[in-house]
Amino acid sequence: MQFSLNGFLLSISFALDCIERDILGVKLNHGKRVAYNALLIGQQMGMTQDDLVDMVAFSILHDNGISGCLTEHKLMDRKKVFLFENIKKHCTIGEKNIEDYPLLKKERNIILYHHERLDGSGYFHMKGDAIPLKAQILGLADYVDTHFKVNMMYGDYEERVIDHIKKLRNVKFSEKICDSFFKVIEPVYYRLDQEDANIEAALDKRAPYKFLDLDYFQIHEITAVFSRIIDTKSKFTWRHSKGLSEKAGIMAEFYDYSAEETVKLRIAADLHDIGKLLISNDILEAERRLTAEEFAKIQCHTYYTRKALNKISGFEDITQWAANHHEKLNGKGYPYCKTAKELDFNSRLLGCLDIYQALTEDRPYRAGMEHSHVVHIMRDMADGGFVDRTIVDDITQVFG
Repeated sequence: MQFSLNGFLLSISFALDCIERDILGVKLNHGKRVAYNALLIGQQMGMTQDDLVDMVAFSILHDNGISGCLTEHKLMDRKKVFLFENIKKHCTIGEKNIEDYPLLKKERNIILYHHERLDGSGYFHMKGDAIPLKAQILGLADYVDTHFKVNMMYGDYEERVIDHIKKLRNVKFSEKICDSFFKVIEPVYYRLDQEDANIEAALDKRAPYKFLDLDYFQIHEITAVFSRIIDTKSKFTWRHSKGLSEKAGIMAEFYDYSAEETVKLRIAADLHDIGKLLISNDILEAERRLTAEEFAKIQCHTYYTRKALNKISGFEDITQWAANHHEKLNGKGYPYCKTAKELDFNSRLLGCLDIYQALTEDRPYRAGMEHSHVVHIMRDMADGGFVDRTIVDDITQVFG
C-alpha cells in the first residue's frame, strides 16, 4: 500500500504534543510549530525534498523521550517550564526510541544532539560542524517555539525574536542558520500560520509528503517504535503495548489468521493506548481510587486513539480494533457504549487481551495477578455480559 510517513506522523502528532503539555505545561502544537520552523529554515537553506521529509519527522518526534524521564523527575513547580528540556536523558531516550524508524536518509543523532550548542557547551560537548546540520536546525526551531509564545506573535514580535537570536549567533546557533531564520520570519503569514487554529493546515500545506510502497509488516516496524514511546510514559506500563501485541500475535496464530490479518491486529495493539499520552501521570500512577472526574479523563483515551488513527489511509480496520478496546458487549463500555452487534471479533479479542495483559501487570495500587486469578475475574465479566465468553475460554487455554 502507499503509505505516507509524514502523513502518519502528523495524524498522531497531537498525542505526542500532549506529553509535553502534561509534563511542562507548555502550549499545544509544540511539535507542529517546531516542524513548521525547521521546514521553512530547511527550505531557505536549499534542502532536498527527502531531507525536508526527514526534517519534519525529526521535529515531530524530537521530544518523544521526555515521557521516559518521568519516573526520575517530578515537575512540582509549573513555572519551571524548561526543567525537562534540560534533562540530558530525554535526548538519549528519544534517540533510542526512533532507532528503527524508517528515515529516508538514515541519519542518526539528530534528536540526540538537538540541544547541543555551537560553542561546545551542550550536553555532549559537540562543537561546530560536528553537530549534524539537522540537529542544529531542530535546535533553533525548538528554542524559538519554547521561548516565544503564540500570544506574543504580534506588535514587535519579529524585532524581539531577531534581537534575541542575534545574541546567540555563533554561540548557540550558526550564523548561516540564524540568517536563514531571519528571512523566514519576515512575512506576516509566518506568525498567523502558527496560531492554534491554523498550524495544522499550514504545515499540511507546506510539508513534503513521501509515499512509500510498504506492506503491513513494514508498517508494523514503524508502529513498534510508537509502542515504545507510549509504554515509557509510565513505569507501570513499560511493556503493556508490546506485551499486548505479542499476545495478539499468539491468539491470531491460535485462530489460524492469515499473516496480514495477524500483523494488522498487532499494529492495533501497538497503538491502542496512544490516546493515553493525553492523560496525566498523576492519574495514571495514582495509588488510590480515582475520583469520578479523574476516571472521566481516563475514559477519554480511547476517543483520542480513534482521533489519532482515523485519518490514516489503510488503517480503517486497525482503527476500529484499537479504539474499541474498552467497549463492552452489554453497552457499558466507553467511549461510545457500543453493543455486541457493533463489535466485531477482533475488537472483542483485543478488548479481552487488554484486560488480561493489564491484570497481569503491576499497578500503583496492586501487584500483577496470577493467571488463575485473572481468569476468574474475566469469567465473572463474561457472566455479566461484558466480554466474549468464548474468547475468555480460549485465552484461558492458550496462556494457562
